[in-house]
Amino acid sequence: MNDALDFPVWHSLTGRQAHLARRSGGAMRIDPAFGPFAAAAPGAERDLAALIDDGGELWIVQPDALAAPPGLRVIREAPLVQMVADGPVPDLEADPEITVLGEEDADAMAALAHATRPGPWGPATRRYGPFYGVHRDGGLAAMAGERMQPQAGLAEVSGVCAWPQYRGQGLAARLIRRVMAGFAARGDRPFLHSYAGNAGAIRLYESLGFRIRRDMMVTVLGKAE
Repeated sequence: MNDALDFPVWHSLTGRQAHLARRSGGAMRIDPAFGPFAAAAPGAERDLAALIDDGGELWIVQPDALAAPPGLRVIREAPLVQMVADGPVPDLEADPEITVLGEEDADAMAALAHATRPGPWGPATRRYGPFYGVHRDGGLAAMAGERMQPQAGLAEVSGVCAWPQYRGQGLAARLIRRVMAGFAARGDRPFLHSYAGNAGAIRLYESLGFRIRRDMMVTVLGKAE
């Protein structure tokens, strides 16, 4: 588990985001308020069972699918691509329509995330780091922010989503550029994950300077019935 990007959850929870970790033996998960992500050291997968509540889920993101350890079952698996941005950050012009989202936006952010499912969303997901949004017609139209930080100099773009009526207007690209600019200002290189079958999203990310680094898998675990 030496490569931080191959095992981003493990390295985030043993490094820059260790303050969010909940541990059981050789396994750990992020504070449930932030989401369901978890990881285990090789040979310690059975320890994951102590980290899940009835009706809850654990999301394992790593190069290969994870067989269900004792006490758990696989709810679903999905192939991902992991993408990194190696080049310079795209030029960022002043964009007065983009604002930093705050506590007053929490309900609108949750509604947008639950409706569009850019990834798991918990009551504290918005607190991973800055989230940016565009408001239109009196409400939140689109947003983007960040999630995992597996080592110094790496940060994940996440939570990119828009209501259907605002798609196709370039909002996602503008918001991702804003997130990337924030990363660049603090010395972080952007990476992200996309479902492998989401060709449209992958094309967008490539247009912003991302390239596919490798294939990954997400395994979603629940308690055994």
